[in-house]
Amino acid sequence: MSPSHDLLVTWLRAAGEPTRLRLLALCTARELSVSDIAQVVGQSEPRVSRHLKILGEAGLIERLRQGQWVHYGLARGGLAAGFVQGLLGQIDRADPLLARDRERAKALQSDDLHAAVPAASRLGRELRGFVESSEAEGIALTGSVLLVGADHPELIETAAGMGAACTVLACSRRSAQIARASIARADLHCRVLLACGGDALGPRDLARLGRTYDTVLLDRLDTPDEALGRLLMAGRHALSPGGRLLLFERYDSLENSRGGIARVVEHPLARLRRLLGEAGFLCERLSPIEADGQHVLAAMAVLSTERPHGTASAA
Repeated sequence: MSPSHDLLVTWLRAAGEPTRLRLLALCTARELSVSDIAQVVGQSEPRVSRHLKILGEAGLIERLRQGQWVHYGLARGGLAAGFVQGLLGQIDRADPLLARDRERAKALQSDDLHAAVPAASRLGRELRGFVESSEAEGIALTGSVLLVGADHPELIETAAGMGAACTVLACSRRSAQIARASIARADLHCRVLLACGGDALGPRDLARLGRTYDTVLLDRLDTPDEALGRLLMAGRHALSPGGRLLLFERYDSLENSRGGIARVVEHPLARLRRLLGEAGFLCERLSPIEADGQHVLAAMAVLSTERPHGTASAA
């Protein structure tokens, strides 16, 4: 399938400007924040933000939220990704300006390695507390662990310390860096992988994992409305029989309406229970968490005897 004439013109207009071409080249190695990019190219953050907005509206880059921070990376799927890769393949990597940009970005990354782990947060401690409080409920979370998302070092260290086999699936290079630094700091052992595509736990990721886990922990907090159902179904496929799935999701991302012309407002708690049921889970625990100005719903669920897409009631 080839892009339409209008779409191709849009891409060419977005990329056909010296600074924006530099930004695309910069994002080939890693995701960067606005301040990182401004520091590398020597321009103001507002000016860089305008360039990023144009590239984003054209679909050539993606806006990636990592906790409280936003980073930018190249489009990872569809025709736009193919266009970007083809365009960057024509660039002379020996160009002095681009080489200087790479060196500055590399220096930033070197600095980040020494301070990759964010400071502990109250929200991170509350999320870890929800996981650890399962012992008080008579639920022992042991064995193999899969943590999807790596924005909170407290959860990374908790997951790595829960069992003999731990895998962290990070959704960005920055998150993978944070995960590795957190694990090294705590002197733990855990495999860290970078997710393949736009979805946090897609089919290629499931194939790469090559196994199921006793505990699947989804630390997403900002899953788009249409992706949450897919994420839960993927979590089901990654979970061993008798295992448990834990999910942390932002309260406001669960606020939506259902229906056509006559729209029915669905409460976030009811929506999360419904989505878990449709994915084949039975909700055991559901708790609101409020910390650092954020409202999060924490859920723990087991595989239901119902078939996926059926309805399972919450305990």
